[in-house]
Amino acid sequence: MRQNEFAISVCAGARRTLYLAMLAAGLACGCQYLPNGRTAALESQNESLVEQSKAQLAELDNLRVHGRRMEDDLRRAEEDLGLLDEELSHNRQQLASYQRERDAMLGVAGRRSGLPAGISRRLTELAQRYPSLEFDPDTGISKLDTDVLFDTADASIRPEGEKLLRDFAGIFQQTDARDLKIMVVGHTDSRAIAKKPSRERYPDNWHLSTARALAVADFLRDRGMPEDRMGIAGFAEHQPIVSNASTREREKNRRVEIFVMGPETPVVGWSETTPGLY
Repeated sequence: MRQNEFAISVCAGARRTLYLAMLAAGLACGCQYLPNGRTAALESQNESLVEQSKAQLAELDNLRVHGRRMEDDLRRAEEDLGLLDEELSHNRQQLASYQRERDAMLGVAGRRSGLPAGISRRLTELAQRYPSLEFDPDTGISKLDTDVLFDTADASIRPEGEKLLRDFAGIFQQTDARDLKIMVVGHTDSRAIAKKPSRERYPDNWHLSTARALAVADFLRDRGMPEDRMGIAGFAEHQPIVSNASTREREKNRRVEIFVMGPETPVVGWSETTPGLY
């Protein structure tokens, strides 16, 4: 009986020894036995995690590149904004200077215009009939809406503007207007002439503003206004009455002005009114 128990004990010990030896061998080679299906699933899961990690790293790199671009764009925008602020400040100062010069000129014209009462009355009535015409009896300035007279970037008088100018010229056929002079002045907004055909005819706003003033003077001459009682000038975009920040403001700056002057009003270049210069 004891011999059998001893044999069983020896066999059990041998089995334990063999199991421990196999386990030690497995641990020594870094291997562990797993079923084939479980191994394939783990390998697939590992490959999926590796791909996800690569995608996340690539996305992180893209975010870093995008972040650097945004920083560069923001820096450039801040620089451009600074330049625009400087330009706006300069333009405001220039506009204020022009307005002071214009106010001073109008002040002189207002004190010395000396228009006959009948002429002022008829020009006031004309302005009431034509909304596109403004007349100031204190200064003798008649301001015409250029959009009524001309198409964009053109100096040919439109038909609807011809009737206004014809009635305007008729006023100066009266006896009490025989000593009056007029100065026709053209203005544009600040935008450059865009279309090539127009640029070929009017290379810049100087040419366009002067051509428009000349067109009005030619029309008045053909309707009986003596040439020696007229003068023309073009100021391009350099005498705005408002800023050029909006479409409506640019419309106001595009204008033709007719200064009606008495014989005693001094005008540089008109020798009979400024004899001391010659």
